[in-house]
Amino acid sequence: MFDSGVIEPSFRLRRKMRTMMTIDDTTILQRNRELVTRYFEEVWNQGQLDLLDELMAPDYINHSSSTPNPRPGPADLKPIVAEMRRGIPDLHYDILDMVVAADKVAVHLRMTGTHTGTLFKMQPQGRRIDVRQMQIEWIRGGRIAQHWRLTDDLALLRQIGQL
Repeated sequence: MFDSGVIEPSFRLRRKMRTMMTIDDTTILQRNRELVTRYFEEVWNQGQLDLLDELMAPDYINHSSSTPNPRPGPADLKPIVAEMRRGIPDLHYDILDMVVAADKVAVHLRMTGTHTGTLFKMQPQGRRIDVRQMQIEWIRGGRIAQHWRLTDDLALLRQIGQL
């Protein structure tokens, strides 16, 4: 049975919290949105690897790396981006949805491209890929400090002819 008394306080609290947000809070959220948007557009879509030093914290941790035991910092992410862009030269990430908080950004993505180069030792088949991902980027001091990713790996492997 629906009890409106349980839902109503939660709604009131959320409304009060929204009105309590300051301009500084809004600025932080906007900066986090811009940071993550730049990360996908300029690093992944355009291949600007040196930008990782600006966007990532020096002690950045990649919890969902394609390579085992990445070292802290952006250095070990650079070869992953380079490998993805070699294997899928027209690699493109579309941001489908983004939830922004003061310390993290959750992103729902569509990754597309054509597998025309060797990709992590997988020989190219010339097939198109269209895969969804969910990523959470933890933000600290205006930089991405930690990363978690879930990819539909089964769909990806099927699309590039590995299954």
